[in-house]
Amino acid sequence: MSESRSAEPRIAVEDRLFSLVLALLATESGLVKSEILRTVRGYAERYDERGRNESLERQFERDKDDLRELGIPLETVEAPDRPGDNQALRYRIPKRLYDLPESLTFTPEEFALLGLAAEVWREASLSADSQRALTKLRSLGVEPREPVIGYAPRLRVREASFEPLRQALDRRQAVRFDYLKPGEAQPRRRTVEPHALVLHEGRWHLHGLDREAKAPRTFLLSRIVDAVHPVPGQAAGFDAPPAGVERRVIDELEEIRLGNVAELEVEAGSDAAVRLGKRAGADAGADAISLHYTDEAILADELAGFGPEVRVVSPASLRDAVVERLRAVATAADGGGV
Repeated sequence: MSESRSAEPRIAVEDRLFSLVLALLATESGLVKSEILRTVRGYAERYDERGRNESLERQFERDKDDLRELGIPLETVEAPDRPGDNQALRYRIPKRLYDLPESLTFTPEEFALLGLAAEVWREASLSADSQRALTKLRSLGVEPREPVIGYAPRLRVREASFEPLRQALDRRQAVRFDYLKPGEAQPRRRTVEPHALVLHEGRWHLHGLDREAKAPRTFLLSRIVDAVHPVPGQAAGFDAPPAGVERRVIDELEEIRLGNVAELEVEAGSDAAVRLGKRAGADAGADAISLHYTDEAILADELAGFGPEVRVVSPASLRDAVVERLRAVATAADGGGV
């Protein structure tokens, strides 16, 4: 590679897709692959006039799939004099099919807010879906990075497992990790086909097919206790997850939450009364709170942290879990532990 070529700035994937969309919208007759690779930003910087462009062609094939997943009507037109010749295929995006329906309109403020929502996921947390959403907005005439309220919020995740799981999800690649379930002394190795990453009650969950159990399972990311490793070789791939899996998983978690109710007695005016009483879904009284929850172990950890400010009335299993944690703290204190 020449020095000038290696010095070319790297083009972000969303910028390359944006340039590709504009190029294919601007032509009525379409562009052949060689014209696209030679002229469109994101390809042209690395195009080799001597014809060694296999990696660029593979990238273009992936980008075509991305555009179609985004819902962009990418058409191919065969050359009449060269039927069946893929090198002579012309690609185009019919503007009449790409424009928003006349019945659907957005104000400039609404477009800007859509862009801001897409920008919430930044840096390593920017998923493929968010990148594609940005491309769609920009090709409709929206510049998502234009500030709306003076700043763009950023969402980050604390679990180190999030980013490798997101990448595996985008690549449809199975992974292995050690997972520690509540009540177990040692973690167990899991091999999982990741189907969805969902946020529920402020915590990230992975849903996928557990290959050992041969059944779908949902894992709390905070219980993954080591690095996430991709499964190597042909065993890594798997079929696409069912449509709407994210919504179904969230609905299932919410059903679990609504089905679990903790009856608590709290010290009036205490930190426990204030914090637990403000939680969404909690019915706060002077000294009693009914609280819905999804994960008993997580709630037990939280309630134990309030010490004598809170007492669990029911269920008995939650009360026992809190007592067990308080006894462990007392034992550690008696033994000189921290």
